[in-house]
Amino acid sequence: MKRVGIYVRVSTEEQAEHGYSIDAQLETLRTYCRMYEMTVFKEYADRGVSGKSIEKRFELQQMIRDAKAGMIDLVLVWKFNRLARNTIDLLQIVEELRKYNVEFRSFSENFDTSSAMGKFALSMLGSVGELERNTIVENVKMGLKYRAKTGKHNGKVPLGYTIVDLGSAGAHKRKTVIEIVPEEAAVVKRIFEMFSNGHGYRSIANQLNHDGYKTKMNRPFSICSVKDILDNPFYTGKIRYNRYECWSEKRRRGKSAEPILVDGVHDHIIDGTLWEKVQFLRSKKSFTSTKRFDGKFLLTGILRCPKCGAAMTASVTKNTAKDGSKIVRTYYSCSNFRSKGSAVCSANSIRKDDAERFVTDRIRAVLAKPHILRGIVASINSRKKNRIQPLQEELEAIQTKLSQIEDKRKKYFELYELDDFDRELFSGRLGELDAERDQLLSRKSEIEFELNGDNSQTVSYEQVRSLIERFEYLLQESSFDQRKTLLHLIIQKISLNEKRQIDKIELAFDETTEQHFLIVAPSADNMAEGAFPLPGKAHTLNHKLIFAI
Repeated sequence: MKRVGIYVRVSTEEQAEHGYSIDAQLETLRTYCRMYEMTVFKEYADRGVSGKSIEKRFELQQMIRDAKAGMIDLVLVWKFNRLARNTIDLLQIVEELRKYNVEFRSFSENFDTSSAMGKFALSMLGSVGELERNTIVENVKMGLKYRAKTGKHNGKVPLGYTIVDLGSAGAHKRKTVIEIVPEEAAVVKRIFEMFSNGHGYRSIANQLNHDGYKTKMNRPFSICSVKDILDNPFYTGKIRYNRYECWSEKRRRGKSAEPILVDGVHDHIIDGTLWEKVQFLRSKKSFTSTKRFDGKFLLTGILRCPKCGAAMTASVTKNTAKDGSKIVRTYYSCSNFRSKGSAVCSANSIRKDDAERFVTDRIRAVLAKPHILRGIVASINSRKKNRIQPLQEELEAIQTKLSQIEDKRKKYFELYELDDFDRELFSGRLGELDAERDQLLSRKSEIEFELNGDNSQTVSYEQVRSLIERFEYLLQESSFDQRKTLLHLIIQKISLNEKRQIDKIELAFDETTEQHFLIVAPSADNMAEGAFPLPGKAHTLNHKLIFAI
């Protein structure tokens, strides 16, 4: 009998609008398996998760892992778009399953995906699913653009404003109005007035932080948050929309050719005169700055401040000696201090040369003293063991809560059948229980994925030594750009202690770094320009490994 992995998925919007329930999909596919005498190995259910990508879809990832381990022979879904709404993702997942000799079948579109015609039909259906999703996205964008053109705001409001709910305005609609928050508006006015009086971005952020003010997200002000406020025409009563398109993929590169800027229906905080003055000053100050100083900094972004934990960035001091010569010293300093001022943190500078030398020396010392490395390996395995127990306890607690919820559901159904329960109250309470159950099941999937994964496996001394040895060799033999690439790929962070000395270096190796950067080079003759030189045989790594030295 074929071992079947049933995969079901539903996003929150689909559940609400189309009634695609997880339970209905499962029941249909279970019946299908019984009809064709197939054994259900496991049911994989991603609840409330979009099919746009496989990120956060822990059940799908676990299913692929089980397929790779040879535990299932067939993956069964209700519809193709349950597996993926993106054609490329759909075809890639099906192809990966095929590599593990696992069939793929859809209940609604039942045909052989391994044949040439089947693959063609699969790509067509995948394209239809993607078209459907893109059409929905376009319709939503059209509605949002219409709202913007009529002076209505989309999404969250900036500092100085709040959204007030005025109640129902028909089926599935709420009537809202944007109102000014006087306390926040005073901060916004202060920012504009300070800039118009000659204060810079950092000076403004530093003063606001010293006075205890916070951003809309309840965080300290930074140079960027001050710039965003000064750049936002919302404060003048305008609505700006569609500045960027495809933000999740392109970010600021996706600048729109047709941004929307119209009068809004909300009140302004900043008058036109002050706005124009600030924008004029900003245009005078805006220019492409030359590089502040020369220097090659290997550890920017991975060296961490000992006080606040922020990334350390490059800094320089220039002094004049008694003989008139210039003395230039380079450091790593706290980025929070540099962008948000002394109210948030201190410079906590460490000399550049000292920090970079210490990192390479620490790696060599670990390799030279096996007893240190064996202690590190023992610590890794101990930490893995300690990590598992809390997860297992949480999993047991979730299972208990799920059983309690199921008991409550049964009791409500019994009362409803006896006509002792109000229909509206029954529906509302059942919805609450179902929402709580879905949340618990999602967390359960995440925990099971971690427990069943390679993170719980012990590691060997030989494997860790091989990884560090190859890493150290490449650092010695590679160019500056290659060394910086390697450091940022493999070092997660470098922590400093209170004396501003390097405390520990956290390394992270995974299949990607192993495959592309720590593999054996083909030969010195046919090595591509810029390739990482690495001789000898390498251990293979099939999971992510994080440890500190």
